[in-house]
Amino acid sequence: MKRVALWLVCGSALAFSQKVPQKNPAVDKIVKEISAKSIRSIVEKLAGFETRHTLSDTVSGVRGIGAARRWIKNELEKYAQQSDGRMAVEFFETVVPTSARIPSPTKIVNVVATLSPEPTHHLMPDRVLVISGHYDSRASNPLDSVSAAPGANDDGSGTAVVLELARVMSKHRFEATIVFLAVAGEEQGLLGSAAWAEMAKQKSWNVEAMLNNDIVGNSKGGDGTSENKYVRVFSEAFSPLDTGSAFRRRISLGLENDGGSRTLARYVKEVGELYNKGFGIEMVYRLDRFLRGGDHRPFHDRGYRAIRFSEVKENYDHQHQNVRTESGKEFGDLPKFMDFDYCARVARTNAAVLASLAWAPAPPSNPGMSVAGLGYESSLRWGKNMEPDVLGYEVRYRKTSAPVWQSTVFTTDTTITLKVSKDEYLFGVQAVDTEGNRSLVIVPTPVR
Repeated sequence: MKRVALWLVCGSALAFSQKVPQKNPAVDKIVKEISAKSIRSIVEKLAGFETRHTLSDTVSGVRGIGAARRWIKNELEKYAQQSDGRMAVEFFETVVPTSARIPSPTKIVNVVATLSPEPTHHLMPDRVLVISGHYDSRASNPLDSVSAAPGANDDGSGTAVVLELARVMSKHRFEATIVFLAVAGEEQGLLGSAAWAEMAKQKSWNVEAMLNNDIVGNSKGGDGTSENKYVRVFSEAFSPLDTGSAFRRRISLGLENDGGSRTLARYVKEVGELYNKGFGIEMVYRLDRFLRGGDHRPFHDRGYRAIRFSEVKENYDHQHQNVRTESGKEFGDLPKFMDFDYCARVARTNAAVLASLAWAPAPPSNPGMSVAGLGYESSLRWGKNMEPDVLGYEVRYRKTSAPVWQSTVFTTDTTITLKVSKDEYLFGVQAVDTEGNRSLVIVPTPVR
């Protein structure tokens, strides 16, 4: 990606020598603390509950979803002890009605750890970042709450990512609220995540980004091929809120790939690859895989930016299968089929993104691109950030057919004129602080 240290204003090019940090050493430190050994320990403990089916035993201390959620809560409470009182852990409970996979009204219990930000400037916006994995599991029959369903990879792996990031990040002080969310009821219809997302929506919480981790711990596919050098990130272009005139406007402006969730995916790719050399991000332009669903969907459906991490090589013999051996072939979602080094690399990508956003300024407000008349240049403007450590802004642009940002111009002003045609390029603006943390990119709207 081309980065340019120029300040182009009112059609003239002025030299600008400000050095913009590319990486924050504190983010690097967090990334390096992520441990494959710790992730393995968490997955093996979760699998040891035998089943974590949403309808399984809630009383036993050693088996079933009740024992699992109490253990998760206890682990998060241990991590909270190193947070100087900034992390609070609780159960989030909701009762869901009867449905195809819920034979009678059932209590769904999420485990939630909320890491609050440092008290800062009173004008700074309240931002919430969410990372999730579902801790429930299932066997072949989605209503079978008794048979063994160890759920090591689906989704002990995602739950382990959430817990591992909570362990590492609870020791640090951030500028945004981070919610570490272990949800239940995913296999019954995304029930736990839907309940929490709806609560956030009803309370008008500013959920800036949601990272869902579901099946992120295997590198050997059922077809015998292997891949451990990158992870898939699924994102949808449009949300159910993009209807009517909003939908027509997005299409007319060529912004099909610049909705909130797709913009978040682009940020994940940039930041993840910056802090994890040799481990890539493959953006998949779909909400999810065919015939499957994930806990990012209830957030995306409510207009929040939300994406899903999922391994590249899946093995369906180890997903949604009764534990058994047939003709010498093993079935079942067991820890021995996982690649914990791969899972740790996915966790490090999550950590880089989450820490970068949690330390970053808020995205610039009200960005606009002038369309008052014909011309050969592109003029943009946006609101000034209130955070005292904002260094300036990066204006991003790319060809309309390009999947990622191609060029970057830095400025300390809140207006800029670029010598490129607005007819041929897409633009975005992000705030940068003195440590090199970057906000999400916000796409400007046409203004006259």
